[in-house]
Amino acid sequence: MVRLKTAEEIERIRESSKIVADVLKLVGAQARPGTTTLHLDRMAEEYIRSMGGIPAFKGYGQVKHNLFPATLCTSIDNEVVHGIPGKRELREGEILSIDVGVKKEGWYGDGAASFPIGELSGSKLELLKTTKEALYKGIEKAVVGNKVHDISWAIQEYIEARGFSVVRDLVGHGVGEALHEEPAVPNYGKPGTGTKLKEGMTLAIEPMVNAGGWEVRVGEDGWTILTQDGSPSAHYEHTIAILNGKAEILTQ
Repeated sequence: MVRLKTAEEIERIRESSKIVADVLKLVGAQARPGTTTLHLDRMAEEYIRSMGGIPAFKGYGQVKHNLFPATLCTSIDNEVVHGIPGKRELREGEILSIDVGVKKEGWYGDGAASFPIGELSGSKLELLKTTKEALYKGIEKAVVGNKVHDISWAIQEYIEARGFSVVRDLVGHGVGEALHEEPAVPNYGKPGTGTKLKEGMTLAIEPMVNAGGWEVRVGEDGWTILTQDGSPSAHYEHTIAILNGKAEILTQ
């Protein structure tokens, strides 16, 4: 069931989302060759807690003996999402995708961005550019009266026309008092289908895009999602609210 939010509730989500945006800016500025993702993770957790928030991903999961151990998801090159921060240093020419969720006073915000580590190849730069642009194409369709899959199709069409593929096994989602709420927001679909978009809906829209095929697999750690063919991947995400009939980005 999709729960519509009041103006006051959206302001609470905006507070959490603002911290998400600040974290991405903070760690993105430090994402360079020689830095470890563990260093970025510790920096993010310290900032979130200093702002009165709680890392939403830390301790998340359904398998009690393998809950997510970190504040950030840090995914490198062919890692699509859910990469676990570690001590390996980032290397020139890699893509680093960072996903972060924040809970503050019972309300969640969620966002992601992909960062170039040093100088990237032309094809990787195009992957990042296209994925980010596709996110905004999807957001443009988040208006009252449209359907969820209008968002999905806008992303899919933009990505596939440029020779990339959208991951089909992972989706965006509603967000609010839970990190993951209804409705699911796939990055592919038939326009004019899916849940009808209404005033007060809050969604996390997040294209995950592969340079090669869309198929993915789960890594040995039980968390990291990797491209099946080893191709690089990119990920961008905003939390949005539908206000005054159209999308307003909360993770600016």
